[in-house]
Formats: sequence, C-alpha cells, structure tokens
Amino acid sequence: MEEYKKILIIKPSSLGDVVHSLAFLNSLRSCYPDASIQWIISRGLEDMLSGHPMIDRVRVINKDMWKKITHLPQTLRELKSLSRALKSEHFDLVIDLQGLLRSGLIARSTKASVIIGFREAREGSRHFYTHIIEGGKDIHAVERYLKIAAFLGCDVSKIYFPVNVPDDYENITGRFRLPADYYVIAPGARWETKKWPAESFSKVIPELSPVAVIIGSKDDIPTANRIVELSGNKAVSLAGKTSLMELVCIIRKARFMITNDTGPMHIAAALSIPVYAIFGPTSETLTGPYGNGHKVFKADIDCAPCFRKNCDDVQCMKGIESNDVLQAILGDINGS
Repeated sequence: MEEYKKILIIKPSSLGDVVHSLAFLNSLRSCYPDASIQWIISRGLEDMLSGHPMIDRVRVINKDMWKKITHLPQTLRELKSLSRALKSEHFDLVIDLQGLLRSGLIARSTKASVIIGFREAREGSRHFYTHIIEGGKDIHAVERYLKIAAFLGCDVSKIYFPVNVPDDYENITGRFRLPADYYVIAPGARWETKKWPAESFSKVIPELSPVAVIIGSKDDIPTANRIVELSGNKAVSLAGKTSLMELVCIIRKARFMITNDTGPMHIAAALSIPVYAIFGPTSETLTGPYGNGHKVFKADIDCAPCFRKNCDDVQCMKGIESNDVLQAILGDINGS
C-alpha cells in the first residue's frame, strides 16, 4: 500500500451520490489519517462538505454553468484556472468517482502519477486514468465506490457515513418551531417520473399521529402545498424555506421519512433514520436507501425499472397504494 500524502476526490454531484461517497471517504481517511484530502464539488452542494473534519479543502466548481454553450468563454477560463491550481498542488493520488468527460479531464489536468476511475465511466473518461477499476453495473453505488477503497488497501468491512451535521443542529431546527415528534415527507425528485402523486402522500398523513413536515426545494412548493391542502392541513410545509444544512438538521431529528427516490432519502439513510421509499422507474438495488431498517415500495409492473425520465403513463408510481405504505409504517410503530 502506497503512502499517499496528497489526495484529490472528484465527485461534484448529485446530492445522493455525494452522500453515497461519504462511506468511501471514511474508509480512505482511516487508511490515510495523515494525508491531505481535497474534494471537488458542484456549487450548491458545498455545504455538505465545507468544514468536514475528514476533508482539508473543498473546491467548488460551477458545473451547471459549464453546460451552457453561451458561457463557453467563461467556462474555458474557469477550467484553465482550475487546471493550473490543481497542478500546483502536486497530488500523488486522484480518484474520479464521477466518471464523465469533464471529471476525467479535471483528473488528468492534475498531472498526478496515480489517477483511479471506473471501467464503466462514461464519455471516454476512463482513457484519462492510470488505474481502472471494475466497479460493476448491478451493485449499489455505495459498494461500487468502496471497490476503489479496497483496491487502495483500505478496510471496507465497516460501512459508515460521516455526515457533517452541525453541533447545534437542535438549535437550527428550533428556529422552525418544529414539534418534538415529527416525520419528514420528501415529495420532490429530479425526474417527473420518480414523483409519487401528491394525492398518494396526502392519504397517509391523517392516519399518523406524529406531525408531517414536508421538505423540498422551491420547485417543490406547489406539490407541498397541495399535500397540505389534501391532508386537511395536517402537515407543515418547509419546501423552499431551508438551506441544505438546515435540511440535514431537520432530517436528523425526524422519526422517519416517506420519500421518492431523491437526495434527501440518502441523507436520511446515512443518518440511520428509517426510510419508506417509493420506487418506480429506478432501481433500489442500485440507488435505494442503503442500510438496514428501510422499506422500499414498488408496483408490480413489468416495465419497471425503465430508467426513463419521461413517460405518459407512470403506472409504476401510480400503482403504489397509499395503504400499503401506511400499514408498513403503523406496523413498525406498533412493533408488529
């Protein structure tokens, strides 16, 4: 096992993937306790890692802006500046967990002697690596990332997610005047096909005694308001009202979570908060809530998982009964 002194992790997005990567970070830090570890992350997600005790420096990139052709001159300037800065760091180990063209280019620009990535990496990025690892396509993302840790000689027998929760998280949640006993609903998702109908969420809420707290981005406000209305105002919506770290703190104190396949689901699982996850077009085998004590609900549909972002039918989501979710939760609450 090499004694790497300066390590760069490239994993800009998405939120769920960054959370999955924390188990890898934990194994890597345990393996190299004295190394300097830096992480490249997308703007908007940096709060998940800023001030993290296992990371010495967080580098933020404007990934979403780079996708826009109208910002090409600015993007090229930023890439050139980033490349120059990374090269000056003299990293001796770079790990590309993202596996896309831009992450491969960033990795190669460091001029590190060891650059590791996955064989399944897309857009030709694997051609920028010095060492290629067989990650596999049919295993959970957490276990896939840990394959690189195992290749480096790190202990991967104990999986732990070091989520960076603020010490004063109770004071943070107190600002929202939340009740002592509540659960969280996350009705949003990046794909429309991954969203369980608001009507389905609303049928569960009146039958549960803890208060339902709905979380999400500004884009989720209409859905959250609809759930509150349909549930007879028996839920509280914080959609669009929290920062990322406030969201983490709210999840940290929740009794459980009902959620679509989305980033907050992975935060809850990493914090060992019981998750009741609704899955349709995606696979719980690959990106489901990781760990014990979680339940996944799927419709018996032949075409699922299809991994499609657009669908005129979405029976894989509509076919999941609210009562099935409710009875599972009540069974756990009552210990049956």
